[in-house]
Amino acid sequence: MDSDYDVVVVGGGHNGLVAAAYLARAGHSVLVLEKLGHVGGAAVGEHAFAGVPARLSRYSYLVSLLPDRIVADLGLRIALRSRAVSSYTPEGDLLVERTPGERTRASFRALTGSDAEFSAWCDFYDDVAKFAAVVAPTLLEPVPTRAELRSRVDRRVWERLVDRPLGETIEETFAHDVVRGVVATDGLIGTHASAHDPRANRCFLYHLVGNGTGEWRVPVGGMGAVTAELARVAREAGAEVVTGAEVSTVDADGRVAEVGFGGRRVGARFVLSGVAPGTLDALRGRTPRPVAEGCQVKLNMVLERLPRLKSGVDPREAFAGTLHLDESYSRLETAYRESASGALPEVLPAEMYCHTLTDPSILAPGLVERGWHTLTLFGLHTPASLFAGGGHEDLAARYLAGLDRVLAEPVADCLARDRDGRPCVEVRTPSDLEAELGLPRGNIFHGDLDWPFGDDGRWGVETDVANLFVCGSGARRGGGVSGIGGHNAAMAVLEAFQ
Repeated sequence: MDSDYDVVVVGGGHNGLVAAAYLARAGHSVLVLEKLGHVGGAAVGEHAFAGVPARLSRYSYLVSLLPDRIVADLGLRIALRSRAVSSYTPEGDLLVERTPGERTRASFRALTGSDAEFSAWCDFYDDVAKFAAVVAPTLLEPVPTRAELRSRVDRRVWERLVDRPLGETIEETFAHDVVRGVVATDGLIGTHASAHDPRANRCFLYHLVGNGTGEWRVPVGGMGAVTAELARVAREAGAEVVTGAEVSTVDADGRVAEVGFGGRRVGARFVLSGVAPGTLDALRGRTPRPVAEGCQVKLNMVLERLPRLKSGVDPREAFAGTLHLDESYSRLETAYRESASGALPEVLPAEMYCHTLTDPSILAPGLVERGWHTLTLFGLHTPASLFAGGGHEDLAARYLAGLDRVLAEPVADCLARDRDGRPCVEVRTPSDLEAELGLPRGNIFHGDLDWPFGDDGRWGVETDVANLFVCGSGARRGGGVSGIGGHNAAMAVLEAFQ
């Protein structure tokens, strides 16, 4: 056997790097093993198109759940910028400011004919903010029980967001189909469910509790800049980070552990797993547990200019926040039923955003001067089982046709081309995420999201073996680019060392 370490971290995604940084800073010897040629997992920035100097966040692309406390603890030099607009929905011309004010009120009034829906919106998101203010600080603490967390939250708020199905709350709170849909989308990100499924509640809360505000911010330099900083602080603290090191076995008995990779074996007192729980099962010689299939499509694009909209809204405003495309509530529910029956939805719901309107630094200066931009599309209700045969070009064509319905000009006329003359459009399905990142069934959360409460009072990272912990998105409260799984696994190890 080769060297011994205090801790071996399997997987160099953002969570693994967070855990490594905390543990190395505490004085422990740490080895991080990453099978890819780079760290970061899904949180990376890459040049996707030949000859086009644009660093795209090819997989994950916005930051909300990363706690400010982790940023401060680790001394991360990252910048997260607020978007000027929260969302714009061409269907109904609904614009929502980051902090809803008079423009938002007027937009709701024009859509619905009164101020009632705007008032309901403000009341509902005030409840969400109250919930987030309570829950966010607990995410970096041992898991509270349901009773403990409920005792800290207003009874009405808890009932609206936890006890009742999200769809039921939405239907009773809002009257307009478009408004209902804008609210519901946060419960369906990467989650194949009806709005009446409890999974939608859990997904919704994950997407709206970050730092107590739920604001989704743009990482300056792209997601790769976040990962690069995490790698820097981990290495500077003394962690050894090895890429191109695919782990083949993990053996742990509660006292000692061994990890095999590349024909080598290293010993450790503790092992942290940043890979999906099912992948860890296989590394331990067990049958991988079932995992819910991933349910998202992502299109990455580079444009020579932003397209004009039929509504006449400035594209610099429409695409600055989240542009909702075919995401009315009724269409979302129809899309779920169609996809659950085994067919791609006839109308594909999606949301879009332009990174470079907030942060142009991911483009070469010359492209910025010429007015080029990136555009990201994230599709809902597209389960992995529908993509076994590929079909990327047809899929891209369908999504772009959906976008064209709200544009005053074809988006194809605005697309840049790579050095070989091909349009700069890249499609990523759940199957691609499984093949490229090792995410079982392309599930971006490593499985179904859990409630942020439990019954054992521990960190939500434990396994059946005392010296083996989960530190990735598969940890309770670990979903999204948050570092929470990594932080909590590190805290569990530090407690065990005492």
